[in-house]
Amino acid sequence: MQVLLSAQQLKLTIKRLAFQLLENDDDLNNIVFVGIQPRGVFISEKIMEAVAEIYKEGPIHYGLLDITFYRDDIREELHMPKETTLVHSIEGKKVILIDDVLYTGRTIRAALDALQDFGRPQKVELCVLVNRRFNRELPIQPDFFGIAIDTTSSQKVKVNLEQSEVVLY
Repeated sequence: MQVLLSAQQLKLTIKRLAFQLLENDDDLNNIVFVGIQPRGVFISEKIMEAVAEIYKEGPIHYGLLDITFYRDDIREELHMPKETTLVHSIEGKKVILIDDVLYTGRTIRAALDALQDFGRPQKVELCVLVNRRFNRELPIQPDFFGIAIDTTSSQKVKVNLEQSEVVLY
């Protein structure tokens, strides 16, 4: 086991991502931040807390998206659906999807499919904590990422919620 981000490094990385997400937009009224269920919830909530500390000029539109029934591995593995809480319209808005680890790209593809049920966004951007650069199965790349790592397909990256760290197994 190798620690990729300690608790302190994770905190700083989340704060940096929050600044990057705000850097190009003065007004957040046309942005909807969307955490991908289930593993993107922890990171998206931490990023939204950091965004709220920085941005004091109005509401921040944030929701969670369940992709269970849009996954292409639904027959291989049992997934329990979670609740989607998109209370803000995404029609014509910039949507920033937030997840923990980008690996094959299949989770993001499922999220893009699920988003279509809620309207047509003007633009979709992707923010991930960990960008696993190799073994991508789909042409999906993050717009924002905390760290980029090179791993083999046999290795696993886990965001350890209890200890607030990111580890490589």
